[in-house]
Order: sequence, then C-alpha cells, then structure tokens
Amino acid sequence: MAGFHVMANAQGIHVQPAVRRITTADLMDALRLGFDDFWAKPSHYVFLCLIYPIVGLILTQWSSGSNAIQLVYPLMSGFALIGPFAAIGLYEISRRRELGMSTHWRHALDVRRSPALPSIAVIGILLFALFLLWLFTAQSIYTRLFGDEAPASIGTFLRDVLTTSRGWTLILFGNAAGFIFAVVVLATTVVAFPLLLDRDVGAVAAIETSARAVMANPLQMALWGLIVAVLLIIGSIPLFAGLAVVIPILGHATWHLYRKVVEPERVAQTRRPM
Repeated sequence: MAGFHVMANAQGIHVQPAVRRITTADLMDALRLGFDDFWAKPSHYVFLCLIYPIVGLILTQWSSGSNAIQLVYPLMSGFALIGPFAAIGLYEISRRRELGMSTHWRHALDVRRSPALPSIAVIGILLFALFLLWLFTAQSIYTRLFGDEAPASIGTFLRDVLTTSRGWTLILFGNAAGFIFAVVVLATTVVAFPLLLDRDVGAVAAIETSARAVMANPLQMALWGLIVAVLLIIGSIPLFAGLAVVIPILGHATWHLYRKVVEPERVAQTRRPM
C-alpha cells in the first residue's frame, strides 16, 4: 500500500514543524475563536455532538446495570482522554472556515478523505488503548481497596467513598492515576490531530510536535489542560447534556491553539528566469 504511511510523511521524510512560545492571552483568544466558530452555526455543531452525551448516558446506564457503578466516574473522566480524537471533525470544520470554505456539518466527515488518515487512525487507536488502560487501572485500584464485590447501590458506593478511609484513599490514588494519564495524553496529542489535518507529517512527527509544544510552554499547556478538564466536568454534570456545547467549543478552540503554537508550513520560493 503505497499510500499507507505513518512513521513519516508521504515522501518518507520525517519533518519537525517549528513551535512557538505562547501566553495565557493566546489561550483565552483560542477559546474566544473557538466560541466564534461554534456560534457561526451552533445548531449544526450541537447536532453533530449529540452523540457524546448520548454515549455518556449509555455508558452510565450500562455501568449501573452491570454492577459496575465504581466505573461511572472513570468513564466520565475518560472523555478527556479520547476527546482529542473525538473532536477531529470539529478541527476540520474550523480548518474549512479559516479557508473560507463551506462549513456544513457534513463536512466534518471529510476527515475520511484526508491523506493523513492512517496516522490519524493510529493515534486514535493509541488514545483508545490508553482509555481502556485507564479503566483497568481504576478498577484495579477499587478492587485493591474494596475487593471484588461490586457496590450494592449508588448510595452505598457514595457512602463508602465519602465517609471511610478506604474511600478517601480511592479518591487520592484514583485521581493521581487519572492525572498521569491526562498528562500523557496532553503531552502527546495537544496539537497532533489538527497538525495532521493541516499537514500530512506522519504520526511520529505529530506526537513529537505536541511534546515539543508542551515543553516550550509548560505553564500555558498545564493551564489549557485544566481548562479542558473543568469544562468537560461542567458539561458532564447535567446528564452529559452540556457536552453537546462544551465539546464543539473546545474542539474549535484546539484548532486555533494549534495555529498559535505551531509555525505555518514554509513554502519554498523559486525564482523565475529573467
């Protein structure tokens, strides 16, 4: 498959896009621009993102009905781990709007025609694997503290977690583990998917560029991760309904963050003969 390339770009070249230093003002401007993109056609984007609250409700219902109440919180927080991939259609909408092209919600599906689709798929699979590993880790911590028996009810589970020493230990170690997973995802994918939509650089270069962007802007990227986490929590509280608004705004804002962090591609200039 000549068209299948992941480690490098289509020419087999490993490129390293240059990254900039940014400020907190750049983060706020990216959020503002993300809201502008959302507000341009909010009904389209809410429709597009209804799948996220619906999936959240299904997963919550499944975990409750399958005696897996202890996994409700890990499932909710796991949105932050797969969010960069889940919002890829929104990056495409922002890219098209930036170029003055049509931004109908159906164009979010144009990602499937991207020459970088193999690299996008590989990083998406890596995120999904991290999501599953996070659920396994969360379940292991719970089992270590409370045993193999599932909680009898939501009330019993909340009482055990909030009023016992084992519960507070679960909160401490569970959130510490979740923080590590979130840092790994942020450091490897903060601009990876927008970069691949903009330039087919390959999965390795996209991950490396994200890591270099985080190392160049540690405080700003930490603040960005905090903003994303807080907004996702707020969007998840009312039965995940708020995700239909939060996710598109964050998705569009991530595209604009990419534009602020990564230098544009330089096009070689050739001199015409006199």
